[in-house]
Amino acid sequence: MENINWSDLSFGYMKTDYNVRCYYRDGKWGELEVSSSEIINIHMAATCLHYGQESFEGLKAFKGKDGKIRVFRMDENGKRMQSSSRGIKMAELPVEKFEEAVRKVVKLNERFVPPYESGAALYIRPLMIGLGAQVGVKPAPEYMFMVFVTPVGPYFKGGFKPSKVCIMRDYDRAAPQGTGTIKVGGNYAASLVAGEKAHELGYAAVLYLDPKEKKYLDECGPANFFGIRGNNYITPQSHSILPSITNKSLQQLATDMGLTVERRPVPVEEIATFDEAAECGTAAVIAPISQIDDLDINKSYVIAKDGKPGPVCEKLYNKLRAIQYGDEPDTYNWITIIE
Repeated sequence: MENINWSDLSFGYMKTDYNVRCYYRDGKWGELEVSSSEIINIHMAATCLHYGQESFEGLKAFKGKDGKIRVFRMDENGKRMQSSSRGIKMAELPVEKFEEAVRKVVKLNERFVPPYESGAALYIRPLMIGLGAQVGVKPAPEYMFMVFVTPVGPYFKGGFKPSKVCIMRDYDRAAPQGTGTIKVGGNYAASLVAGEKAHELGYAAVLYLDPKEKKYLDECGPANFFGIRGNNYITPQSHSILPSITNKSLQQLATDMGLTVERRPVPVEEIATFDEAAECGTAAVIAPISQIDDLDINKSYVIAKDGKPGPVCEKLYNKLRAIQYGDEPDTYNWITIIE
């Protein structure tokens, strides 16, 4: 452990001591099992490998100034994983078992929780896969749920500062009425080509438009999007957007700060009216956007004219992180302290 430079961690994988697993067999979930192996043995005909029966979650644990370890809104992740299971016909894991697994894996790997003020956190990755040998297109007979953890640094190495994103109409990350509202691997695989193309052009992410009409804002890379105009917090709503727990939390904070929250279809032209814009999610919390380039019509929307995060984004970012680290009281009951 003395070899880890906590302040210089990337957002990547590092081996930790233990992971936790649980199997669904014969119509019921078994007990949690602890493993020190990083390897999963699965049959080559497992449903997850052929027909995409796989879902995952992402959440974080933070060490506070008081030395306590806090996990942020894990009940919401448990509920969202159930939603994903319903969306692709997998067995639903009880939220209580999800929370028990998260508590257990964090406690077992306590020595990997980065110290307070290091800028790092313990990333928690629950996932579920369909098991059992079959070649027909049908739900798996068995499932495995597991949770592993890894210490991570900031998602963007540059930290909390604005970056450019672009609009590309030739790509969709999800289909209308498809799997966009659930957290399954296929949505992310579908975003890789456009994402890499954007990176090659110097952009942080792709701001996708709605897959049906290409008229409304959808998601921004792997994250939700929001804009600030005056006293309004505006975030897109559609059948292809993942309900972000971070966005949900920011909407609550924005409301309590006196902002009016609008969750609705947002026409692409409305970008021109935003004072601030950002993507938001577990990994980055808030990633401010400096400029949005619509590559198809050769139009640029400059949001952060001074190149700095806007005051509302900054206030929301600091408030949420203060709650996560225990620097401010958790009046929302969002935090679970790992004893």
